[in-house]
Amino acid sequence: MMADTLAQWRSLGPRADLWVFGYASLVWRPEFLAAEQRLARVHGHHRCLQMWSRVNRGTPERPGLVFALMAGGSCTGMALRVPHAQVEALMPRLWAREMPNPVYDPKWLRCETAQGPLHALAFTLSRHSPNFTGALSEARYRDIFAHSHGRYGSTLDYARQTLHGLRAHGIEDRALARLLKIADDAPPRSAAARVAAPRGG
Repeated sequence: MMADTLAQWRSLGPRADLWVFGYASLVWRPEFLAAEQRLARVHGHHRCLQMWSRVNRGTPERPGLVFALMAGGSCTGMALRVPHAQVEALMPRLWAREMPNPVYDPKWLRCETAQGPLHALAFTLSRHSPNFTGALSEARYRDIFAHSHGRYGSTLDYARQTLHGLRAHGIEDRALARLLKIADDAPPRSAAARVAAPRGG
C-alpha cells in the first residue's frame, strides 16, 4: 500500500510536494517538521472517535478509541506540506506511525484552503472495517473514558489533547466537545469502586 501511495504521489509531477491531511494527532503531534501548514476543510468525510484501539489507547481486554476519518459530512483539519526532496525518506516513518497494520484506507482528498484547493493524502476508515465501532452509547463512551489505557496513555487524554490541539489552530469540534462533556459529567466513583476498577494497559 505504501508503494502504491508513493507511485500515486510520483504521478502528480516530477517536483510535486506531498500534502498530508491531519485531523487528530497529526494536528498536535505530527512527528515531522512540515514546511508549511494550512487550515484545510475536507467535504465528504468527518472526524469521529469510532475506531477501536487495543494497543495505543486501550488493551484487548479493555479496548480504547482513536479518531478516524469517515465518509459523510465535512472535517476541518490541517494540511501539512512535505517538500518533494524529503518525501521518500519520510514516507516509511509516516507509514509506520499511521499504518503499522493495514487498518486505514489511504486516500487522496481535495482540501479547501485560504490559499486555494489542494489534494492531500488522508488516512480514512471504512464502515466495513472490523475496527469501526459503530454507534456507541453515552454509557459506553463514559466507561471507555474511565477505564481504557494503552501504551501511549488513555483514550480520555488522547481525546482531550485532540480537542485542545484543534482549538490551538482555531478549529472547534462541537461533537468532540459534547463527547468529552460525558466524561466531565460522570459522577465520582467511591473509593471502593476505584480500588476494584480494572486497570487497562
